[in-house]
Amino acid sequence: MFNNPSNQITLNTKNLASDFSASIVVFLVALPLCLGVAQASSASALAGLIAGIVGGIIIGWLSGSSLSVSGPAAGLTAIVAGAIGNLGFETFLMSVVIAGVLQITLGYLKAGFVGDFIPNAVIKAMLAAIGIILILKQIPHFLGYDFIPDGVMEFQQADKKNTFTEIIAAVNDMHAFAFIIALICMLILIIFETKFIKNNKWLRLFPAPLLVVITGISMHLNAHQLGFTPLQPEHLVQMPVFKNIASLWSGLSVPNWSGLLEPSMYVSAFTLAIVASLESLLSIEAVDKLDPEKRISPTNRELKAQGVGNMISGLLGGLPVTSVIVRSSANVNAGGKSKASAIMHGFWLLLSLLFLTQFINLIPKASLAAILIYTGYKLSSIKIIREYYVKGSDQFVPFSVTIISILFTDLLTGIVIGILVGLFFVVKSNFRSAILVMKDDVRYLIRFKREVSFLNKSFIRKTFEKIPDDTAVLIDPTRANFIDKDVIDIVNDFIVNASTRGIRVYIKRNPGDKEIFVDPQKREII
Repeated sequence: MFNNPSNQITLNTKNLASDFSASIVVFLVALPLCLGVAQASSASALAGLIAGIVGGIIIGWLSGSSLSVSGPAAGLTAIVAGAIGNLGFETFLMSVVIAGVLQITLGYLKAGFVGDFIPNAVIKAMLAAIGIILILKQIPHFLGYDFIPDGVMEFQQADKKNTFTEIIAAVNDMHAFAFIIALICMLILIIFETKFIKNNKWLRLFPAPLLVVITGISMHLNAHQLGFTPLQPEHLVQMPVFKNIASLWSGLSVPNWSGLLEPSMYVSAFTLAIVASLESLLSIEAVDKLDPEKRISPTNRELKAQGVGNMISGLLGGLPVTSVIVRSSANVNAGGKSKASAIMHGFWLLLSLLFLTQFINLIPKASLAAILIYTGYKLSSIKIIREYYVKGSDQFVPFSVTIISILFTDLLTGIVIGILVGLFFVVKSNFRSAILVMKDDVRYLIRFKREVSFLNKSFIRKTFEKIPDDTAVLIDPTRANFIDKDVIDIVNDFIVNASTRGIRVYIKRNPGDKEIFVDPQKREII
């Protein structure tokens, strides 16, 4: 299934140091998101962690992408929560398995080409929007207001709250000690971006996010010495604790195979397969744009890898997985070089679940918020916005509309809106580029280029109407590959009626020929 040599990406031992450091960063980003997405999806924390482990180890190994990282996706939470409510969790797991089978089928049908039709402006806008959302969603945690679920990326919540009301509530109910921890952690991240640290090969080897986490735990444990009260459990990461592997294994859920007889299960499976596939294709397209080496990920192989991952995740009791831009961009920004970082992050999730839960549960959410806000800042820098502003309205408008749409709706809705706006500018551009109009005082040249379709009818009709009386018009269709019959009718009507306005019409019938005068009385028309 994955033995195509041209798509094979091998693990390079020379990159292990960079990949190891990046894997720690991705692990620290992925851990709270796995737990938060599970909570937002009305599933157990274990289901979210299983999905993260499968996304890292299984999909990381099978994927053809060097930098993409998979796991439970916030964009699926509404679908997942609704499906669990309608089907029950065990039958829902069956739909995750079937969704994986459908994704593998899509991979063999070579459906990965869909990602090639997404404009670059929309992809860059998606990255910028994710960055802004990360910042906005983590501000409450940065301020120590931890009474909202992690992993929910949508603007509007079911309880009539939204992103802005959450921030206002956080400002009004700020936790001073958590805020101080977040500020110090952010300061560490900024210092590690200075030239002094980057030019020191020994300091550069130590992952800044790991120091952030250690700092946050130390401050929490030494709160009394610092003059504060230790943080309460709601301000800390909360992972399920298992005494041993046997207790972990016994806690896993399994699919309800009788669900194969329920039609609604297949509706859920089809929805999951389509939405998860689109999110994955968009994510790897965006990651390829971020990749310093500009590698191109094989999309059909990605669909197959995602399908296998969803089958295994469903069989083990995990949530559905996709390639996730938040984890992937964190991987790129942390210096990841190959798929080893994604695979290792999956092992860190597994080891933390088995052996490190007591340590992990001491991490302040404020520390993780600092990491995520800094990641969001890198994705949505002013430099990117300025770049698209300079490119002109046909690039900047789809770019900005996509960002705004994603911020106030959700990821997929915003992308669809962005694509439609981009399509409008493509059509608008076609109106102009398919027809060249040149003039001097009494002569006009109207030249058709490329494909002239019915979409150009309005522009052509208005062009003819604006031509003054008592002028000469040369119509040159020789450079057009195709002229729609509706357009031909408009041209012929203009030629027939031109004499009534004193307009003399000439036509160039073949390349290299001289233009000839068209006598409307003889019906020598185009």
